Amino acid sequence: MMRLPPFAYLSPRTLEEAVRMIAEGGPEAMPVAGGTDLYPNMKRRQFEPKVLVALRRLRELQNIRANGTGLTVGAGVILNAFAAHGGVIAEYPALARAAGLISNPQIRYMGTVGGNLLVDTRCNYYNMPYWWRRSINFCMKKDGDVCWVAPGGTRCWAISSSDLAPMAIALEAHVRLVSVRGERVIPARDLYRDDGIAYLGKAPDEVLVDVIFPPADGMRATYWKLRRRGAIDFPILGVAAAVRTDPDGTCTHARIVLGAVAPMPLRAGAAEQVLVGNRLTPQIVEAAAQAAFKPAKPLDNTDLTLYYRKQMTRVYVARALKELAGLPAEEPPAHV
Repeated sequence: MMRLPPFAYLSPRTLEEAVRMIAEGGPEAMPVAGGTDLYPNMKRRQFEPKVLVALRRLRELQNIRANGTGLTVGAGVILNAFAAHGGVIAEYPALARAAGLISNPQIRYMGTVGGNLLVDTRCNYYNMPYWWRRSINFCMKKDGDVCWVAPGGTRCWAISSSDLAPMAIALEAHVRLVSVRGERVIPARDLYRDDGIAYLGKAPDEVLVDVIFPPADGMRATYWKLRRRGAIDFPILGVAAAVRTDPDGTCTHARIVLGAVAPMPLRAGAAEQVLVGNRLTPQIVEAAAQAAFKPAKPLDNTDLTLYYRKQMTRVYVARALKELAGLPAEEPPAHV
């Protein structure tokens, strides 16, 4: 049985108190909300904080505000509540779908919106018990100096495994970060970096407070997730797609974001360019899927073979776009 290491648990009552505690704790302090990713990582000695600052009691992180002029979601909102919220379903049903596909019901009753957006990058050589990692002399992401996915390289290739991050970027959301230095609002895309270790554009002492989505304004969006099982598993491919069309069906705006193919959510800009200015015909959809296929370069760092995962990039982008275009396609993943 893997056990948690010793740590101090602090339970602030306000956001101001929480960011002060995190700042005072320095590198040895970490915030915790649902803990569904943090606690297993601590058991495997991937994270070794001496102080945990609990965020679950902070009312500032618990609200969902949807009034037709946009959607603001507190980072501490429980995933199950987020997926079932009438305002979320009305404004952006694709967000509800993505949240409903995260892990399993038990995790969704504990995990939070912010926790999924900030979830640690994953890799076959990293997400293992301590004794296993020690047997290979660890890896670059924690305690070692070699990336076993690409041993001759100088960087870590652990992949982004968030379901909500590709959707937040596709829907052009912003996030609000707060620390003792004040607060800042940045585009969701700037929350991520193309580095398996330093994968966040958020300072360690900053707390993610809100996710702010603009008005849908005719946007149609969807999320497709590939994983071995229908529950529990992290994505080995996520496709978030969002389009807006004019009255004659011509695409005026498109965003396609791939998850689990790189250390950060990967925007398929070439595929977006194929769509904009064209009607979403079967031929255009297939051309866009082919364009999205090219930049996706999965490596041997997660489940199933990298060749299969790359091929499925084209398949899943096509399925997502066919759904948005109203073209015949397979049924979308069930919202559970």
